[in-house]
Amino acid sequence: MKYIVVLVDGMADEPMAVLEGKTPLEVANIPWMHYMATKGEIGLVHTIPEGMSPGSDTANLSVMGYDPQRYHTGRSPLEAASIGVKLKDTDVTFRMNFVTLSNEANYEDRMIIDHSAGEVTTEEACELLKSIISHFSTESLHFYYGTSYRHLLLWDFGLEGFELTPPHDILARPIKAYLPKGQGVKPIADMMAASYDVLKDHPINIKRMAEGLRPANAIWIWGEGKKPQLDAFSEKFGIMGSVISAVDLIKGIGLLAGLKSIDVVGATGNLHTNYAGKMEAAYEALLGGDDFCYIHIEAPDECGHQGDLQGKIKSIENIDAFIVGPLLHKLAAAGEDFRMLVLPDHPTPIHLRTHTSAPVPFVLYDSTCPKNNPQYAFTEIAALESKHRVDAGHEMMSILLEKKV
Repeated sequence: MKYIVVLVDGMADEPMAVLEGKTPLEVANIPWMHYMATKGEIGLVHTIPEGMSPGSDTANLSVMGYDPQRYHTGRSPLEAASIGVKLKDTDVTFRMNFVTLSNEANYEDRMIIDHSAGEVTTEEACELLKSIISHFSTESLHFYYGTSYRHLLLWDFGLEGFELTPPHDILARPIKAYLPKGQGVKPIADMMAASYDVLKDHPINIKRMAEGLRPANAIWIWGEGKKPQLDAFSEKFGIMGSVISAVDLIKGIGLLAGLKSIDVVGATGNLHTNYAGKMEAAYEALLGGDDFCYIHIEAPDECGHQGDLQGKIKSIENIDAFIVGPLLHKLAAAGEDFRMLVLPDHPTPIHLRTHTSAPVPFVLYDSTCPKNNPQYAFTEIAALESKHRVDAGHEMMSILLEKKV
């Protein structure tokens, strides 16, 4: 038996007047996910434990079978594992975004226009990070290159317990109320404020603005954490496998769990990612001996943060057409028995442009015992009406693997 998770980041949403009271998932053309619903099980799962922040770190730990209340030590150390940074117990890490700030005279009056600086390319971001390193790196503050707008700050023997806000939570609001708070946070806060003057006239940003693109004119620091320790996935669940993702967070969780991380050429984490390449990589890994594959697609979440309704609908349709459908076909044609789970990690409602803690819909299909539920569809409302609930998200993996929970 092969086991597959297709994690559609931020896919769940809320009814929208512009869609006549429907959600992006309801209006999307997704025949293969609907097929899975008619032949499988649908329901709602709580991926975010009560009282925890609805971040992709918390939610993906949960879906991968790790109770966030036990294993979560922060977002950035999970990303550090993907980048290859070996953490000491005394290290404190932070996510560092390149963002687009508005240009009010007073720094505190500025707003985050874009948490991803227009999805600045990795190549451009590396040049910008060189300037950040030259201005702010010290014997205790170290910067590491990530992907696109996502990078890492490590504070050797650093302080912790700060109040830091994810930039995608405060889009289009004055940043004054959300600047770093806490004893000893001044080096972080000062660096963020000074970064605007370092980056605003950088040649990369001058070029981007000339091309009509948003500049990466400041850094925003958040996602504090310390060295994590995950139990090996193979010991926990008795199988081995891979993760496929364009983002360091998911790669890091997989690597810390002892899974392989498969890189796919053209996988970007946005609407224009290489969907078919991810599907082919998963298929080859499963036929090559892996028992399990976790395919993560970031695009719907990024579209949600951008408030891009049509992009979100299109990304969901692309996932159905280029990942879910072909994988169902190819595994069946290869004579493989398989169980496939499709779900988001959390909602990213278009009107909020950030995450919520609401339960998310899931569909679980078993090729060896298809059901007959012609009335089902894969939507938020259908999942709600199914009455099937999984209250602890980390139990979802055991349900997929048919383990006792």
